[in-house]
Amino acid sequence: MKMNWIKKGAALLLIISLSGILIFAISNEDKNKITHEGTTFYFPTEVDFAGENMPLEIPDVRERFDRELLVNANLHASTILIIKRANRAFKIIEPILEKNGVPNDFKYLAVIESSLINAVSPSGAKGVWQFMPATAKEIGMEVNECVDERYHLEKSTEAACKFLLAAKEKFGSWTLAAASYNGGITGVNKQIDIQKVSNYYDLLLNDETSRYVFRILALKEIMKAPQKFGFEIPKQDLYELYPTRKIEIDSTVNNLADFAIRQGVNYKILKLYNPWLRDTKLDNKTRKKYLIELPNK
Repeated sequence: MKMNWIKKGAALLLIISLSGILIFAISNEDKNKITHEGTTFYFPTEVDFAGENMPLEIPDVRERFDRELLVNANLHASTILIIKRANRAFKIIEPILEKNGVPNDFKYLAVIESSLINAVSPSGAKGVWQFMPATAKEIGMEVNECVDERYHLEKSTEAACKFLLAAKEKFGSWTLAAASYNGGITGVNKQIDIQKVSNYYDLLLNDETSRYVFRILALKEIMKAPQKFGFEIPKQDLYELYPTRKIEIDSTVNNLADFAIRQGVNYKILKLYNPWLRDTKLDNKTRKKYLIELPNK
């Protein structure tokens, strides 16, 4: 009887010991997961913008990037909406960037500018790419009471490409070109001359421009691997780009509501598909050709 109790006791100790080893192993595994692939936070070992590496070995650079990752990974509702919208908007933006020889990473610049909606800033910048009226006109967009092409995703993306290509030619760096989209080509160039450095990560800039590229890259990292940051969005929940048809007009439209009805849609749908139409009418004394986009019948 005593031997049986000894045997049972030994067996119990063995089970406890093995359980302890198992618990220790699981704890270490979880700790490693939290350290390297955390469910609430993930930090990449390498980051680049348009092939230009971010020097994460520089302490302040690493800390500034860490800040933007943490902030954007925890803006749950906003970031989920951005990921959903990107499924639609990127299908329009990406081919235009490629056609113009602008790196694909610049689609994330549009993300931080507007969250991929036709936003309006307090300073008067509008559209997905957030152009000011004067800049938009300089680059060739039409901006008036009836038409505002800053709200036209294809045309504003083309305009953004023109700006970015000019900035790249000026600075020789896509990272500085991105920074100048926020700080202006003249403003960034002035700081380069004053500080005698030619790398974005070496420049001391105002707070907004200083954070700008870090925000772009934070959204890039989150959006290319959302699961690593705790975002699980089913494919069916992403917003779709619906098939459309285009009709050409080259005359004045006195009443867009009547025009919409003649096209088999209503005024709301006409404006949703053509947000660049800013009035209830379209004045066109010069007989300019416009393409109106409508849902496929």
